Amino acid sequence: MIQTNGLTKTYARGENQVDALNGVTLEISGGEFVSVVGKSGSGKSTLMNLIGGLDTPTSGKIIFNGRQLDKMTRKELALHRRFSVGMIFQSFNLIHYRSALENIKLSLIFGGVPRNERNRRAMELIDMVGLSGRETHKPGELSGGESQRVAIARALANNPEVILADEPTGNLDSVTSEEIVNHLVHINKNQGKTIVMVTHDIELAEKISDKIIRLADGKIGELKTKRYETE
Repeated sequence: MIQTNGLTKTYARGENQVDALNGVTLEISGGEFVSVVGKSGSGKSTLMNLIGGLDTPTSGKIIFNGRQLDKMTRKELALHRRFSVGMIFQSFNLIHYRSALENIKLSLIFGGVPRNERNRRAMELIDMVGLSGRETHKPGELSGGESQRVAIARALANNPEVILADEPTGNLDSVTSEEIVNHLVHINKNQGKTIVMVTHDIELAEKISDKIIRLADGKIGELKTKRYETE
């Protein structure tokens, strides 16, 4: 599903250059639940942004389901972000003046879903993440866990092949974090979606992941491919 070969991302910092990623080569198979772990500054979010088409590499290749992302035009990358990947962020990134339902429907609008289908599809997603009765509430009226469930529903709106979750539990307490992770595991097992999740929590990663990629200083420091069983 996803392959990188010698992936490098360099940023200019004044007169200096910082290698956020330095020669990363990896493979992620379709249907896997993959956790990317490492300290702050290890390159985890940079890797997610490159796979998601939010940024372009300095050098190296990214192959996504047979398509080479680093050769795509801006229009092709926009379509990749719209249909191939669904992204979930630590800070939820919901539009604060829109209701939960409207936040999901906006993704469907960008996906070209006909008007008469949008409400039905958005309500299906609201039901799926257990927020029936909360669809008219705005983000300020929702808890952190509820907001992240809206973000999960939004990420699934256009039926992407891959869900990229960048520290999806970073702003949540332990109980709510477990709830959110269980939603992601359910999506992986029952819908067959490939999940790539950035997390600082190695114990959590070991419970739920098919594969663990450990990044350190922009390089892959350790790779585990054993299946970890959920409790």
